[in-house]
Amino acid sequence: MKYLSTRGDDRPRGFCDILLEGLAPDGGLYLPARYPRVDEATLSRWRALPYAELAFEILSLYIDDIPAVDLQRLTRETYSAAVFGTGAITPLKKLEDGLYLQALSNGPTLAFKDMAMQLLGRLFEYELARRGEELNILGATSGDTGSAAEYAMRGKKGVRVFMLSPYGRMSAFQQAQMFSLQDANIHNLAIEGVFDDCQDIVKALGSDLDFKRRHRLGTVNSINWARLLAQVVYYFAGYFQATRSNDERVSFAVPSGNFGNICAGHVARMMGLPIAQLVLATNENDVLDEFFRTGRYRVRGSAQTFETSSPSMDISKASNFERFVFDLLQRDGARTAALFGPLLAHDGGFTLGGAEFARVAGYGFVSGRSTHADRVATIRDSWQRLGVMIDPHTADGLKVAREHLQADVPMLVLETALPAKFADTIREALGREPERPAALQGLEDLPRRFKVLPADAEEVKRYIEAHCS
Repeated sequence: MKYLSTRGDDRPRGFCDILLEGLAPDGGLYLPARYPRVDEATLSRWRALPYAELAFEILSLYIDDIPAVDLQRLTRETYSAAVFGTGAITPLKKLEDGLYLQALSNGPTLAFKDMAMQLLGRLFEYELARRGEELNILGATSGDTGSAAEYAMRGKKGVRVFMLSPYGRMSAFQQAQMFSLQDANIHNLAIEGVFDDCQDIVKALGSDLDFKRRHRLGTVNSINWARLLAQVVYYFAGYFQATRSNDERVSFAVPSGNFGNICAGHVARMMGLPIAQLVLATNENDVLDEFFRTGRYRVRGSAQTFETSSPSMDISKASNFERFVFDLLQRDGARTAALFGPLLAHDGGFTLGGAEFARVAGYGFVSGRSTHADRVATIRDSWQRLGVMIDPHTADGLKVAREHLQADVPMLVLETALPAKFADTIREALGREPERPAALQGLEDLPRRFKVLPADAEEVKRYIEAHCS
């Protein structure tokens, strides 16, 4: 399996090369040269597999430069009850007839990002040891990616993490999870701006090929294909739990800010998983909902990016969206480069119309928007009527999921995080504190280690240069 860039660079690269590279040299994102198709016989064989073995089977279709015995060991070490608290890894909980919640927040940081990040940490350590190299990981987070990455990478040999986050824009729990880490290889950089400013800095440094190569920069954001690939697995796992035979279809409702989680669903669908709808749910930052309704992709600036009660989705420039548009445009790298290069930079967005936008329907995407009032009402209803406590992002997904239910098609809402990470909104909705794992009691009272920097790529460069050796 070889990989190419969404912006036209089709020089073949192996999985382990793009694992450590992040963005392609032309600024594009990597995708496989083709999506492996999974037939009914394979689906039947996979149906009874434990999660770790299912992960090995799916990853093997995309990774042929790691020996099978090593890849199988890595997946078994990652997807275990010791790491995720349950052998089912991503169990389904029935909410109502035809409506389910897929638990993705059983990992160390209580968020779905652990599903991929725990594997990514092992892949990095494995490949760096094999090459005798080191890697400086540069990432941006709106909340959960940062803590998941840092907990996965802390103590890993040959790896340093430089994580950018919007200063003062995460929940108190999210900030404490990240900033309380004292490991020498973890660097938290609080940027005076919004998430999109952090993401722009990561992309700017990733596009500076000289700086990137001199300082061995890699990424753990979902622009890294390996992270997105690991997320594909739980779509298959959810499907198998919700169905009895392969002639059934399911839909997935996915809270979405950066388009990585739902892009993994797109990949699963392209592989042949019987997905009826991919239901994209946004909060008040509804750039993606606007596109799927109108064809207009209109990026907002920092001043127009709202600070909401589902902060991990406070994003107005969705990095992974480029991967879907590349497929939508029938893999036209030049057209994709024009849209996400000059048009995005100069016009702040683009519009797809006619035959191009008409193709969207063929990929199963529908969308909707949720507000603060919606998520509070959904959290309250879920608790009072169903006895299930959910976090604000999952509430966005559940609210929009109900707008797209289809008869005889199970709808699986992908859980984003445990409610403990967003206590303020839970208190507002329910008048009580969310439960918290015993190991995380008093987290906000721990000493913190972080550096505040302006939203300036050169300042971040200087910090990395001073701390990367």
